[in-house]
Amino acid sequence: MATAGMPQARADLSPLRDRLRAGRNADGGWGEDMRSYDDPGFAGRGESTASQTAWALLALLAAGEGGLGDAAVERGVRWLVEHQREDGTWDEPQYTGTGFPRDFYLNYHLYRLVFPVTALGRYVAGTS
Repeated sequence: MATAGMPQARADLSPLRDRLRAGRNADGGWGEDMRSYDDPGFAGRGESTASQTAWALLALLAAGEGGLGDAAVERGVRWLVEHQREDGTWDEPQYTGTGFPRDFYLNYHLYRLVFPVTALGRYVAGTS
């Protein structure tokens, strides 16, 4: 909300925060695969990916979450750090972009780089 220039009191973001926290994988990251288009039971479920973990972290941070000691944010940040390659990038063979559901899916190669770096940067800026 603050990022969008809106006062925090304008909307109750607790349902969003609760859903994001509930959707976190046991490994600390977030992910969803394309099966969710055919089976709603897969919504918010899938192998953790760098871009999807970053999107969840960015949403939590924008919603005013993520101070030191916030377990969901800390575990997500840890997931990104632990899965970062020596060259500073992340592997992400999964399709995280949708062309047309059930028709074709995309692998945007920069998603796995730009979003994690942005999330980590916002995390560091907010906790320093």
